[in-house]
Amino acid sequence: MSHAEMKTDKELISIIALGMVPAVGDINAKKLIKYLGSASAVFKEPYNNLIRIPGIGKTIASHLSSSEYLEKASTELEYIRNHDIIAKCYDEDDYPARLKECPDSPIVLYFKGNANLNAKKILSIVGTRNITRRGKDICRNIINNLAIEYPDLIVTSGLAYGVDITAHKSALKENLKTVAVLGHGFRTIYPSAHLAVAREILSSGALITDFPSYETPERNNFLKRNRIIAGISDATLVIESGRKGGAMVTADIAMSYNRDVMTVPGSPGERYSEGCNMLIKSNRAALIESADDIMYNLNWIKSKTENRQGKLFPENLSPLEIKIFDLFQENDELSSDHISSYLNMPQHQLSSALLKLEFSGLITSIPGNIFRKNI
Repeated sequence: MSHAEMKTDKELISIIALGMVPAVGDINAKKLIKYLGSASAVFKEPYNNLIRIPGIGKTIASHLSSSEYLEKASTELEYIRNHDIIAKCYDEDDYPARLKECPDSPIVLYFKGNANLNAKKILSIVGTRNITRRGKDICRNIINNLAIEYPDLIVTSGLAYGVDITAHKSALKENLKTVAVLGHGFRTIYPSAHLAVAREILSSGALITDFPSYETPERNNFLKRNRIIAGISDATLVIESGRKGGAMVTADIAMSYNRDVMTVPGSPGERYSEGCNMLIKSNRAALIESADDIMYNLNWIKSKTENRQGKLFPENLSPLEIKIFDLFQENDELSSDHISSYLNMPQHQLSSALLKLEFSGLITSIPGNIFRKNI
């Protein structure tokens, strides 16, 4: 039985409440739960015992000793359940595994949508709100080419103006799932101009936040949420950024998590490339000019379709011929019946493609309507 199945409403309410108490923070919250055995035990602990715990002063102990935040959390649990929002707790199996590795990961993550936050490949894309035409073109082109290779890739960003919204829209256009990390609670969407995009994201991707539903957009909230963008993905790509800004903060956090950081260079003197160039000059980010560079830096193996365009394979294979040969990557021999079944196509439609593959020297036909891979 998983943690998610065993957790009672009382414990869930206590974890939500612990995330609401000012000044506790995620690191201290986890320490308290470990020290006292559960989140509900934290709120039962007498004030005089709490103030003796390292890192817990009189103010925090006072908050934990009152019923205020448990009452707020009970209301919050009712709200999220009425709005199809899931509270993913840090000790549960379906909590994002990459994020769980980060010491200051949220003790509770509010999730709405359909995306798998433990997908095989997740890329965060961030940058300036003042994206240039060049930046838009680069962002769209990279996502387009990544989508060709990895249709299951998830693109993560922050739903802000500029690079963020360009990344989300580009992912949606390429039928990729995309995840928006919010700097506020679910009772609002900021900026409101991106409400329609947020709704579109929900159809296949997700909106996530570590803020309770009533939390409003505040500057510090957006800086805090950047740790989720950095921690939930395999790597962070900075498209354009000045020397200061949220994207540079996210890049720094990603580096502190030992995650890959990549960036697109710009010409000297370009205001919104100064941060990118600085990351490259200081060896804190890999230089990226194309999707191929991303795949190389992350050691993401290209799809079999692309690999066959090299010298070992003919460059003029049709899409059907490529699909057929894909089947031989996991099988040394296949019957025509199996190929027909796998591709859901009648054999007579496959015959010319099989013949072409045989003439190309990629497969050999043997008795019994069986084909053997040569490479």
